[in-house]
Amino acid sequence: MSFFRFWRRGAPSPPLPKSAAREWRDALVFAILVATFIRWSAVEAYTIPTPSMESSLLVGDYLFVSRLHYGPITPRTPLQVPLTHQTLWGTGVKSYSEAIQLPQFRFPGFSEVKRNDVVVFHVPHEQQRPADMRTHLIKRCVAVAGDTVAIRHGQVFLNGQPGPVAGRLQNTYFLQVDAPNDAIRQDLRAHGVVDYNEPDGQPRATTDPATGQAGFLISCPAATASYLRRQPYARSLTVPQYQASLFPDVADFHNPAAALSSQPRAWQIDDYGPLPVPRRGQTIALTPANAAAYYTIVAQYEPNEGISWQQGMIYQHGRPLTSYTIRQNYYFMMGDNRHNSEDSRFWGFVPEDHIVGKAVFVWWSVDPYADLLHKIRWNRLFHPIS
Repeated sequence: MSFFRFWRRGAPSPPLPKSAAREWRDALVFAILVATFIRWSAVEAYTIPTPSMESSLLVGDYLFVSRLHYGPITPRTPLQVPLTHQTLWGTGVKSYSEAIQLPQFRFPGFSEVKRNDVVVFHVPHEQQRPADMRTHLIKRCVAVAGDTVAIRHGQVFLNGQPGPVAGRLQNTYFLQVDAPNDAIRQDLRAHGVVDYNEPDGQPRATTDPATGQAGFLISCPAATASYLRRQPYARSLTVPQYQASLFPDVADFHNPAAALSSQPRAWQIDDYGPLPVPRRGQTIALTPANAAAYYTIVAQYEPNEGISWQQGMIYQHGRPLTSYTIRQNYYFMMGDNRHNSEDSRFWGFVPEDHIVGKAVFVWWSVDPYADLLHKIRWNRLFHPIS
């Protein structure tokens, strides 16, 4: 009998019932884990903060982005998993977290990235952070792996032929007028012309630096531009000349002075290319004429050691690299607001492992410059993205 009493005293006691606080905590942790899993694997909500995709997507649009189309990709940063542990004799619960690094791969998706898809991806040139911790961008895929892309007078050409046009493209113009006034500004605003650099969104009068003439620097789609040309106040409507150092003359956007092409092309925003878009398994013969286009691929996007840029060529372990086999597909992205978009023309190709998902529809939209009664853009709710 004494042995039995001793055994009963030494046996583990049943766990204490959970308190209300612990019940709420566990439910909250579970909800966060489920929401995180859905956000990682299925759909995620985004908002449009800049006008680089106007007027296909507007500042203030809220989107649903499908990760299922291209397949979710495992995170590159270690996952901090919260864990709880019941102590041996039921004396309490210890909580801690454990970092788990998942292997890198993409799950199967509904489709591959296609021309004219509106795609969310990680900024390629933010090399100071892991890919999945970088800023998200949204652009239109104008060329897929294996295409040769060119732009002539603003028209995209793919493999020598005019490329298919999707969305509502927008360009920047200088509208010359005799006397800028509020009536002209109100007419511009009534036709959707917005200047997001101004607190009230109203375009401000300025002068054309090329001619010194008064007018407005505006961005609008072709239909609006056609309307403005017919107005009595319009003296002319012209596309300003842009001068910029573009990819691949600047081989590394993040460090422009560190990697410059030894044979610059002097391409411009509206007259660009031809430029081949790399595809997986393609072997490239590297020369001073093309090495700048592949430098970030070899040095940053794919795992290679001992890479440097010297004398207009890619070097590995101190020796010139004369050929290279591409390990993943790449894409050429552009904003629909063609003169107000920092895109592949500036920083080059988007790697396949940087792709997040496909933008599918606008579920909510708020006009940042409208009054309270017109704040919500009702006509854009559940608007599909083409």
